[in-house]
Amino acid sequence: MLNIRLLCAISVALTMAACGGGGGSSAAAPSPGVTLTVPGAPTIGAATAGNTSAAIAFTAPSVTGGSVITSYAVSCTGGGVTRTGTGSASPITVTALSNATAYACSVTASNSTGTSAASGQVSVTPSAASVLSTNGVLCTYSTNEFNSSASVNAQSISAWTCGTSRSLTSNGIPNHAVGIFPNANNPHTITNQNISATFTLTPAVVSSSGTFAQISAYALNGIKFEPGTGGTCDNATPPNCVAIGGTGAWRQEALAPSGFNFGTDSNNGHVQPGGVYHYHGMPEGLITKLNNKARAMTLVGWSADGFPVYARYGYTDANNAMSPIKELTSSWRIKSVPDTGRPATSLYPMGSFLQDYEYVANLGDLDQCNGRTGVTPEFPNGIYHYLITATFPFVHRCVKGTASDAPRGP
Repeated sequence: MLNIRLLCAISVALTMAACGGGGGSSAAAPSPGVTLTVPGAPTIGAATAGNTSAAIAFTAPSVTGGSVITSYAVSCTGGGVTRTGTGSASPITVTALSNATAYACSVTASNSTGTSAASGQVSVTPSAASVLSTNGVLCTYSTNEFNSSASVNAQSISAWTCGTSRSLTSNGIPNHAVGIFPNANNPHTITNQNISATFTLTPAVVSSSGTFAQISAYALNGIKFEPGTGGTCDNATPPNCVAIGGTGAWRQEALAPSGFNFGTDSNNGHVQPGGVYHYHGMPEGLITKLNNKARAMTLVGWSADGFPVYARYGYTDANNAMSPIKELTSSWRIKSVPDTGRPATSLYPMGSFLQDYEYVANLGDLDQCNGRTGVTPEFPNGIYHYLITATFPFVHRCVKGTASDAPRGP
């Protein structure tokens, strides 16, 4: 497990990436002589009612006015009162609303020149009874099957239950074929674990930018998603790099396109000291078992804040279950210029370190936590949910809700 100093390093890196770097838009800086204008109006999306709150989804304007969009503001008017919320990406939650009062909500976008016209309006009525609950969705899911993989040769056992919270117990043994462990780049053996985790049944978006989560989720088969690594490099020349337990400033990526090899298998998983098998990215074997490689939205687990986690696919229109299915894309990218002091790219190509990535709002389909609000097969009225993607961050590194019932694994 990572020490506090390393957690802080990751948290700072994520915060800097989310708040700096690519900023609020993928628009390039204007050329000399170009007249800057205010952005076009955003397109309003769905409104999700909460208890004295509402989460308002929207789509960024196609016209940025020639400069990056720096922020969005949502205004909700009802009962003679207007409440507002601000943020850098959809959705934005407006609080301090009155239950049983109808509100009309719209959103504006701002850049360095000024603020756009308001979007169209969406209606929402907060209610104590409208608190989102995931109770009833996969509350009795379990696995109990023998895994004959050469690296396992053991029973895979996991069980989910719903009471006052969603609970998981698991022995940490995957229920699909895995690679060879130990291997040249991962010297650990998969062993039985005693995993216990709890998740809220009433998740709510409470942060527009997200908060860091080391163990971001657990899969339905009881295997954890832990996308970060303990590998670091320091600022020496050449750098001193260690695969685990390092204190260097530069955080190694497990699924880097090149640079480091953590011995992950075809499921983007490998083994920690202590025998804990876990995922760093797309859990291909689990996905195949769940949907036989169908091109469909597939719920593969639950996030630390209680929201569902899907893999790879989603609806083209987040709010329309009749729209075509497509592979959803992240809004993170590899920086064009390495950070000052970074180990030489001749040794470690760009993409090898956590700090090599930047978030660019609306570059892809998802927000900085690799999620979005929309309808899903299990939640036809819409819910915030996370996506596992083929590119960084692969699995979300931050959560939009409260992870007070965070998973407790070995």
